[in-house]
Amino acid sequence: MTRTEPAADGAADDPRIARLEAEASVLDDADPLRTHRDAFVGAETSLVYFDGNSLGRPLKATGERLAAFTRDEWGGRLIRGWDESWMQLPFEIGDAIGRGAIGAAGGQTIIGDSTTVLLYKLVRAAFDAAVAGDPARVEIVVDRDNFPTDRYLVEGIAAERGGRVRWIDVDVTSGVTPELLREAAGAQTAVVLLSHVAYRSGFLADAPALTRIAHEAGALIVWDLCHSAGSVPVEADAWDFDIAVGCTYKYLNGGPGSPAFAYVASRLQDRLVQPIQGWMGAADVFAMGPSYSPAAGMRRFLSGTPPIVGMLAMQDTLALIGSVGIEAIRAKSVALTDFAVRVADELLVPRGVAIASPREADARGGHVTLSHPAMRSVTARLWAQDVIPDYRDPGGLRIGLSPLSTSFAETLAGLRAVEAALPAEA
Repeated sequence: MTRTEPAADGAADDPRIARLEAEASVLDDADPLRTHRDAFVGAETSLVYFDGNSLGRPLKATGERLAAFTRDEWGGRLIRGWDESWMQLPFEIGDAIGRGAIGAAGGQTIIGDSTTVLLYKLVRAAFDAAVAGDPARVEIVVDRDNFPTDRYLVEGIAAERGGRVRWIDVDVTSGVTPELLREAAGAQTAVVLLSHVAYRSGFLADAPALTRIAHEAGALIVWDLCHSAGSVPVEADAWDFDIAVGCTYKYLNGGPGSPAFAYVASRLQDRLVQPIQGWMGAADVFAMGPSYSPAAGMRRFLSGTPPIVGMLAMQDTLALIGSVGIEAIRAKSVALTDFAVRVADELLVPRGVAIASPREADARGGHVTLSHPAMRSVTARLWAQDVIPDYRDPGGLRIGLSPLSTSFAETLAGLRAVEAALPAEA
């Protein structure tokens, strides 16, 4: 199967398929980003990739970048590389993420540890700062459908610091609304932790409104941008964010386990005390002094030695985002997910599949979840056929569409494969 060939026999006799294929062709021809697809490894193959919201395809340029680094910088300059460039890399790449992906002025974003470690450091720092300002603020607000790391972390931090968790119950096909947060946040709220795009449903939260509600309650807010950065426009400064954390291996194509980024608004940087005090966050890194004194600015949120090799791959995607612009990427993302919903309505809903994501584009991020009791086994069958979505309980098959590397024809081919993989009785 290629991306423009039918996924099942008999398609030539099916007017629905002919119409959808024609629509996909028109959309691909009109796509202003279509030429960038060829820059990605594997885009020329027949494999259908629906998991860019978990691990993005690498750019072809990245292989040469990694080889050149090994040969010229690591191999050629050796430890001199730290003085020559590597010590500044967490801040330079952080600022590139700020400019291109999250709407942040310089000096507020770094590359650091994993998403989990950065979330721990910053949620705990925010909690401690809130309690220091008002000991009655002992609650961390989070929704029950947030990503497991987020939920597990706040439970641990609350137990560790003598606080408690205030849970928000949400519809798993959507997410946290202003009305729900207004009910949960109040005089006892220290920190609110929310995801901008819900990992299960793709629900796109109203970040400016939710940030205002948290601030009106006197709380700090931490945004998880893992499913946003590189796909959905974010304006961290304009929306008055306090703190944000996001991963780089999804839409930023940083590679498996690439380090996460952290944003801390300038107004808060000297107020927050991060709990993992390592040598890279010290005021004088090489003084090796007898006690810890935190650096000014974003350096204080580093802990250990920066993962330089892990930072390299994302630079190519950040350059591409800077060239194309996040608004153009979002426009393609909306067009792809709108098309996916239309195809699902035609081919899958009649087979008992439900669309478990918002239908309205302005309430949806970059992926669409299709719900059916058989989706776990469907996903396994698809993987064996080189059609790669992912699965999330209960019964959710996620269609993650990366705007820079996914075509409309690929989207149609993959959804036709989903239809063919459904059990006959569905």
